[in-house]
Amino acid sequence: MDASFDLRENATRMADIIDLSLLADARRYLSKLLDARGLSYFLQKDGQRLFHIEPTKVELVVRTAIRSRNDTLPAPHPKAVEHCRKEVRRELIRLVASAMLQTGL
Repeated sequence: MDASFDLRENATRMADIIDLSLLADARRYLSKLLDARGLSYFLQKDGQRLFHIEPTKVELVVRTAIRSRNDTLPAPHPKAVEHCRKEVRRELIRLVASAMLQTGL
């Protein structure tokens, strides 16, 4: 395996992929929505699966976090947005699983 380890190149790439401020804003907005509307707001009402997370609600959280950013900050990298979307979805899955265990399903 021939790989180059240029630390400067890796550091700039990582800065594009991981945007902690975007992730923190998304988690903050998710928390506010959960407090205001509850976990059922993020679940699809119709469909065959009982606990299916609605993708549009996850997208709502991520897009709101992007819009709430300071205007002086550059637009987030697409990979950072995708990472944020996955993290919000993981948190919702964790909450759904916890709710299922509490109800005995």
